[in-house]
Amino acid sequence: MTVSTPSTLFVRTRTRVRGLVAGWRRLGEQTEFYGLTIRGIWDALVHYKIEVVRLIAQMSLGTGALAVIGGTVVIVGFLTLSAGSLIAVQAYSQLQEIGVDALAGFTSAYLNVRLIAPLVAGIGLAATIGAGATAQLGAMRISEEIDALEVMGVRSIAYLASSRMVAGVVVVIPLYCVAVLMAFLATRVGTTLVYGQSTGVYDHYFTTFLNPTDLMWSFFQAIVMAIVVMLVHTYYGYNASGGPAGVGEAVGRAVRTSLIAAVAVTMFVSLAIYGQSGSFNLSG
Repeated sequence: MTVSTPSTLFVRTRTRVRGLVAGWRRLGEQTEFYGLTIRGIWDALVHYKIEVVRLIAQMSLGTGALAVIGGTVVIVGFLTLSAGSLIAVQAYSQLQEIGVDALAGFTSAYLNVRLIAPLVAGIGLAATIGAGATAQLGAMRISEEIDALEVMGVRSIAYLASSRMVAGVVVVIPLYCVAVLMAFLATRVGTTLVYGQSTGVYDHYFTTFLNPTDLMWSFFQAIVMAIVVMLVHTYYGYNASGGPAGVGEAVGRAVRTSLIAAVAVTMFVSLAIYGQSGSFNLSG
């Protein structure tokens, strides 16, 4: 049995305290960077309009070989297509077991709008646009391009981080629209063509439970998620260090953090909007 001496306890305590202090310092640095990025939005829109437009085109349609398949829009479309198909498979089979398979249209109008479309749009934004932004900024940091911009008098945070955040918010609008439409289409096709439910029954319950207000709130949720994701990715890319290996590590940390943030945003925004009850009552 190992007995801890006073010196060993002191070393362990000092190590833990240093870890906590480093964590708080890192949190403060992130908060400061996020504030500077949000404050630099006006500079990006006024002084760096061409860069913002270029980033919007690059993020939405892609460049090079990625532009052939439509870039992030098509990727998110296929993601939500698979998610909507999964809802059709699970919801119809589960509802059929209790004899209410006619409510399959309700699951599409309820789950796709409140959870699937905004969450998949945020995940697609983090895995494609966000990761690309982190890699670009990280490569610029280790090659000292960011330092060169600051020497030339360019506001580096506004030019690099704020412009990418604005572009990400703009790009998430078509991403969200594609996500919602593909999720609706996949669930309808899976329920009516694969399982053979009447299109009239499906459309009746779908239109009955589809609330336009929920669509607006879901759109707001996707925008908030885009802001959080782009803030996280630009921070890790802007502060990357350690050469090419450090850039890869920054991308991994950014993707992991942004995915956790996307789920957290979905949970907190949903609770703030719908409350604990979900603003839903089913009776009959």
